[in-house]
Amino acid sequence: MPDSFFASTKNRKRKRSVSATEGARGAKKILRKGKSSSQDTKLVNASTRRKATDEELNSDRTDSEGGGIDDIELRADVQPETSGDEDEQETPAEKRLRLAKLYLDSVKDGLAEGEFDAAEIDRELISERLRQDVLEHSGKVHLFVADLYDFTSMSPLRCRGHRFSVTSAVASDDAQFLYTSGKEGTINKWSLQSGRKIAAFYKQRVSKGKEKALPQNIQGHTDEILALAVSSDGRYLASGSKDRRVGVWDVEKDEWVKGFGGHKDSVSSVAFRKGTQQLYTGSFDRTIKLFDLSAMGYVETLFGHQDTILCLDALRGETAVTAGARDRTIRFWKIADESQLVFRGGGRSAIRELLEGGAFDGQADEEHVNGVEVDGPKSSKGKEKMKESKYAEGSIECVAMIDETTFVSGGDTGSICLWNTQKKKPVYTQTLCHGFHEVQSSTEGLVRTPRWITAVASLRYSDMFVSGSWDGNVRFWKLDQKLRSFSLVGSIPAPGVVNSLQLLVLPKGALDGASWREKEHQPTTKSPIVGLGQEHRLGRWLSVKGEGVMNAATVHIIYPRTQTTPKP
Repeated sequence: MPDSFFASTKNRKRKRSVSATEGARGAKKILRKGKSSSQDTKLVNASTRRKATDEELNSDRTDSEGGGIDDIELRADVQPETSGDEDEQETPAEKRLRLAKLYLDSVKDGLAEGEFDAAEIDRELISERLRQDVLEHSGKVHLFVADLYDFTSMSPLRCRGHRFSVTSAVASDDAQFLYTSGKEGTINKWSLQSGRKIAAFYKQRVSKGKEKALPQNIQGHTDEILALAVSSDGRYLASGSKDRRVGVWDVEKDEWVKGFGGHKDSVSSVAFRKGTQQLYTGSFDRTIKLFDLSAMGYVETLFGHQDTILCLDALRGETAVTAGARDRTIRFWKIADESQLVFRGGGRSAIRELLEGGAFDGQADEEHVNGVEVDGPKSSKGKEKMKESKYAEGSIECVAMIDETTFVSGGDTGSICLWNTQKKKPVYTQTLCHGFHEVQSSTEGLVRTPRWITAVASLRYSDMFVSGSWDGNVRFWKLDQKLRSFSLVGSIPAPGVVNSLQLLVLPKGALDGASWREKEHQPTTKSPIVGLGQEHRLGRWLSVKGEGVMNAATVHIIYPRTQTTPKP
């Protein structure tokens, strides 16, 4: 006999509170105007069958007639028109109209109160925002601005706060904060309005014991920090260190969030995918790892390089480009397709040329070297340039993406190469971009070797990029209209070894009220950010000393040319 505790005096079956007439009325709501009577009859019959099925399912409920959580109607007969979800009966034209309205509403919400009126939104702000979004999503160069700026008059800000060389310096997209890292293992946060340090994340010390594994509860890095990257929304700061961990910091709260392991050697480079919280990391263990900071989780690992990865860069698309040091390759990664394109740089060796069945012609595989065609007849001037170009490139040090298919690289021969994903060979090569490094030897006399390119950076989707070495200058280069070559347009002083470069597009009025900039100049538009040191960020084989050389990060502002400013 069943226990009286489980016995229930309530009626286990009850009828639906919705009548048949109401069910028919609800079915008629979803009918479209202009349909034939036969289609209407089919829809009504289908709705009646669904109602009958619901009655059978609801008859198994055991709750009271008063109603509980099971009485809630979870199905909506008619979806709201403002929903972002796709409606099955929505035509393509209606879908485009609905999405356009939602996008325009988001643009208006992104503008601050008092910044606009209705006419200004319609004529300028929204149209410019739409145009900019379309051009950026196209993934092609659309800003030709290199000739519009004067590189002789600038407002510099120098941020000194590290004991050793600055290894990386990056600013947030809203130009509010600057983050720098040093060899001593410290990250400093600076205000770009006042130029003062407002926070610091120090190196953590661990007790030396027999256990070699790094404790996961340490909130910070325990060794030198080699690279930094800021997310597009300015919330997260990512750092790569010699302690083989990737650190994630919440810079709004100035606190440690999480440390990702997985790399088996130093993390040399980090980069965010533009507009997202996807993070790419490159390491000396020859792998690339992908993390998703929206879920704070690891995604996947990419293999391919045969030597350490020294530099990594990414833009808006699901792609990344890496420099593989002494394997002398640049690899273009297609994350979604799980594939890669390999671009081989450096001088060709005689052994490889003989194995391939040809004669060794030095650098004859490149189309253009300093604008001189290699395959054609060579004048005396051309022969001199070819002599300079025969320095064998042993390592590719840095790389930067210009758009989704074009990128530039720098190596230890002082050459900068322009690449395109449609060709395996460099489209254009400029040799000896930063001159020679001269050393007096007691046995060999004066030894001249090219200064290698230590850093490159580009103004995204534009015709301008910069390069750095230790000759005391950061040089600005301009691409031609067809992206087939580039030329020097200017330079700014940078005493020391250039370990980090960034070209930042300043929002309207971002630094107009900064206390350190010159007041007489017009509103700001572009800002190069340079990380300097007395040593290279990865080692101590190079030491630069002299007047003005210090461990610091410098922020420059370049202004548009005026009518009276002569063009160099």
